[in-house]
Formats: sequence, structure tokens, C-alpha cells
Amino acid sequence: MRSFQHYNARSIREAAALLAKHNGKAKVIAGGTDLIGSLKNHSIPNYPETLINIKGIRGLDSIKAGSRGIKIGALTKLADIVQSPDVRRDYPLLEQAARSVAAPNIRNMATVGGNLAQDVRCWYYRYPKQIGGPIVCLRKGGKTCNALAGDNRYHSIFGAAPAAGHRSFGCFAVAPSDLAVALVALDASVVTIRRVLDAQYFFAASVASTTVLEPDELIKEIRIPKSSRKARQRYLKFTLRKPVDFAIVSVATVIEERGGICRDARIVLGAVGPSPVRASEAEMFLQGKPIHEANAEEASRIAFANARPLSMNAYKVEIGRTLVKRSILSMTE
Repeated sequence: MRSFQHYNARSIREAAALLAKHNGKAKVIAGGTDLIGSLKNHSIPNYPETLINIKGIRGLDSIKAGSRGIKIGALTKLADIVQSPDVRRDYPLLEQAARSVAAPNIRNMATVGGNLAQDVRCWYYRYPKQIGGPIVCLRKGGKTCNALAGDNRYHSIFGAAPAAGHRSFGCFAVAPSDLAVALVALDASVVTIRRVLDAQYFFAASVASTTVLEPDELIKEIRIPKSSRKARQRYLKFTLRKPVDFAIVSVATVIEERGGICRDARIVLGAVGPSPVRASEAEMFLQGKPIHEANAEEASRIAFANARPLSMNAYKVEIGRTLVKRSILSMTE
């Protein structure tokens, strides 16, 4: 690792001021489960001159449930989400998503804010210096996404994040956050130091950044509205090695049903696009219909009807359809 300055921010305002002062040459660190590896591998495009530690800021690691919903601080550990009685009772989808992340030692360190704001996992983008990197991809100043002509088995099947000033297709890296998929399905909001963002629009539609956060903007908390007691929730995730891997495909489903009839549905797909993909047409198809195998099968087909796989990742469509079907049918169990 290179040398860098290190600051312990005492407040979120101080952290934001330090970010602004260093003008893009600083990184925030909390759990560090993603950033430290990137620093060791020299895989990020702009190595930071300064790290701003926000772990000691008080009040950002709480879980507060109320009559209108729940608020979860940005420094809340994933392990705390898994263990929270309020989350497990009213938002099991979020608990399932948090539990699916890595292994217990990682969940004991990783934070909500870090999971949401983590950088993409594309192997071209993250190729380590020690074994020949960096690879100059679109996110590192190149002219094209290497996944178009290379090994793209884990990349997007729902288009690319566009690159301003380029005529290429854009970047086909997928959004890696498990929590983001669940939070979009739960109609959550991301609260920063200066605005409230719908979780669905938190991710950036460009290659300049993985999120819409400004260089000196930090996440304060997540707000989730009160869920209907009649709504069933399910998070399903397919990986190659469950204890350590990121999702190949994931699905978050929230369905309100009465007497076996779907009254409302939210279906969100993960690891298949540059941001979580809302399967709106599949949701509309299900509304007012019985929840049975034929309708679940058709909803799964509709959910992936607009997928445009690359040369090596068409298999994601079949996996995704299977997960959507299973999640819908699980609502009647």
C-alpha cells in the first residue's frame, strides 16, 4: 500500500468538509471491507492521498423502529441488521439480504452505507497491479468496455451505464450491493447530508461513479416505510460459493396477497444491470391474478423479456427466471 494521510472525523459535517477540502483525492473508510483490498491491489483508478475515518461518529449506527417505518444509520453493521428483532419481524427481506453477504466476520465489520456505495466488482476494473494490472477499461479512461469482447460471464444483461463523450456501448459492470436490491423492493429512501433519494435512483447512470453521491456527500441513514402486515417478502440469491461470492443473480420480492390473489407486487432483480432492475411489467401482470405456477412462470418470463445478454452470460436469464418463479410461489407456502 502507498502512504496516505489519515483523519478521524468527529462529526459527519467534519467528514464532508474534509472530503471537499481534498477535492476528490480522499476516500471515506468505515468497515473497510472493500476499500482496504482495493488499496492493497492498487486496483482503483485514483489512489487516495487521504483516508477519512468515520467509524467514531456517534449516532450513525442505530436502528430505530417507529409507527411510520424504520431508520437505519449508515454505520450500522450488517450483523446488527441480521440480529435486529425489528428488522426480522417487519422487514425479513432486508434481514435475508444482509445475511446473504459474505461470511460472519465480514458482516461484523461491513456497514450499510459501505454496502450501498461500494464500487463495481468487474474483474477488468479491479485487475490487481501484482499480476499485471491495471487494465485500462472504460472506467479508467479507456475507450471501450473490455467485457464486450472479453470474458463477460458475470456482466450485465440489461444494458450498460453510458459513458459521456464516448460512442461505445458503455460499461457493463453490474451493481454489486445485495442491500440495494432489497431496499428498492421495500420502497426505501437513502438520506444523505443534503438530500433524500429514492433507493431506486441512488445508483449513477454513468461510468464516472457507481452512485449519484457528490464527492463531498455522505450517507446518513436509510428510511424504510412501514410494510403491510399482509405483505410477504423474500430474497433469493444464486452464487457459486455461498460463503464468499457476490451474486450471479438475485431477486427481491414483496407481494401482498389475499386468498391466493396478488393485490400488489414489487419485484427487483440484482446483479443483472448497472443498477437494481425493477421488473415493473411482471409486477403489473401479477396484480389481481391467482398466485400459482403458471402465473409465476409467465411473470418470470416477462421479468427477463427485455434482457440482452452478452456473448457468455445468457445463462443468467434462466437462473433469474427460476429465482423469480420460486420467490413468487414461496408467497403461498
